[in-house]
Amino acid sequence: MIDKTHIPDNDVEAVAELKIARDLIVAELGKAIIGQREIIDQLLISMLSRGHCLLVGVPGLAKTLMISTIAKILDLDFSRIQFTPDLMPSDITGTEIIEDDISTGKKAFRFIKGPIFGQIILADEINRTPPKTQAALLQAMQEHEVTTGGRTYKLEQPFFVLATQNPIEQEGTYPLPEAQLDRFMFSLYLDYPSQEEELEIVRSTTSEYVPDLSVVIDAQKIIQLQNLARRVPVSDHVVSYAVKLVGMTRPGNESSPDYISQWLTWGAGPRASQYLTIGAKTRAILDGRPTPEIEDIRFVARSVLRHRIVTSFNAAAEGITAVDVIDRLLEDVGEGK
Repeated sequence: MIDKTHIPDNDVEAVAELKIARDLIVAELGKAIIGQREIIDQLLISMLSRGHCLLVGVPGLAKTLMISTIAKILDLDFSRIQFTPDLMPSDITGTEIIEDDISTGKKAFRFIKGPIFGQIILADEINRTPPKTQAALLQAMQEHEVTTGGRTYKLEQPFFVLATQNPIEQEGTYPLPEAQLDRFMFSLYLDYPSQEEELEIVRSTTSEYVPDLSVVIDAQKIIQLQNLARRVPVSDHVVSYAVKLVGMTRPGNESSPDYISQWLTWGAGPRASQYLTIGAKTRAILDGRPTPEIEDIRFVARSVLRHRIVTSFNAAAEGITAVDVIDRLLEDVGEGK
């Protein structure tokens, strides 16, 4: 167990301590979650980057278990919101009620906090609720506060939203607009487990085994580590690579390959460059390295870009997906280019 009360004054020592913490977190998660190592790494990167994640996967892949387990290991308040067509914004943010003041005999308003007032929020099937309710969550994600009845309530830090979508059922859904998708740092695709992993999952979940989880770090330490990630130095050529990669997703850009204009109708904005850079910085210190490399940009590129580029009808006709375009770009813009 590492010291959860502070991080060393020396950032180099703090990076080494974070590497130990990451290994402990992964080990604890392994008691409850089989496989999904890359998804776990991406979630940790996003959390320490002060970002939010959109997780796309079919039901039954332990999305809820994964995020609730992370909350226990990090000693954070976990809140789950099941999005439905009749969900109202106040069901998320909270509502004001009128109650009697016994001391004065008068009536007064009292605000009852909603489930958004947690630290790790699982927004389950966010595309099943109307845009007005989606906007209530997305505003809280962006501003880390809730305004109601003329008063503003700050959300407790750290604050992390994991929203899920079912890629199969699209009937009766309200897809998130591109401008709202841009609020999510990562879009992660949760795939089926391998046969060996599924065997282990079935064995463990059909027995009396209950994992004994230990707290690794707490909220105060996470905030300190988020600040540490911002202080990580990054070389100009790494930042230039991120900006160049994002710029090449934009049709009409002089540096963009011909297939971009053919396959994309809209490219990624500056926020993608920002998230590529902070994601690379965070991945580096999670690995115990003091500064990021171009490979760190490439590691987070698919998760940062796949929901920020819009494919064209030509791409759909040829069976080209957003990930196919990103992979082609990563191949064309190699590490040394």
